[in-house]
Amino acid sequence: MFNYKLVGLLLCISSLSACSDDAAKVSLGLFTTKDVVVSAQQDPLVSGVTCHISHVEADLDFSDPSDMSIACRQTGPITAAQLQEIDLSKSGEIVFKTSKSILFKSLKVRRIFDAPTRSLIYLSYSTKETSGSHHHALSTVPLYGTQAWEWANKAK
Repeated sequence: MFNYKLVGLLLCISSLSACSDDAAKVSLGLFTTKDVVVSAQQDPLVSGVTCHISHVEADLDFSDPSDMSIACRQTGPITAAQLQEIDLSKSGEIVFKTSKSILFKSLKVRRIFDAPTRSLIYLSYSTKETSGSHHHALSTVPLYGTQAWEWANKAK
């Protein structure tokens, strides 16, 4: 006996799960509930920078794995006015944060200004040690060729 209600319910659920703010979502296989999710995040203060952050999302687990990757690029103007608003300390400031478990694990991204190279560093990291490591990844955005280049030369 073919159950049309069950098929209809499954189609509704699958169409709802396809709607998200993620830039990409790739399944790790037919017999797993884990996906690689890629989200696009625009820096809230330096709007000319977009970071793509990938991480594993485990739908039926209490916590997601800590592995992640990040790539940040200039996607619009970067101005001196924007850079005057950022934290210039060696530890920078958190620009993105997302919870990865109910056990206090988060994925954070910090923006750090590297004055000697006149670049923005974006460091993504897990706040909880997993397998003996605080997983992390790094991406840089050079200011060369931007409207902020002269400001960066003075800040050096």
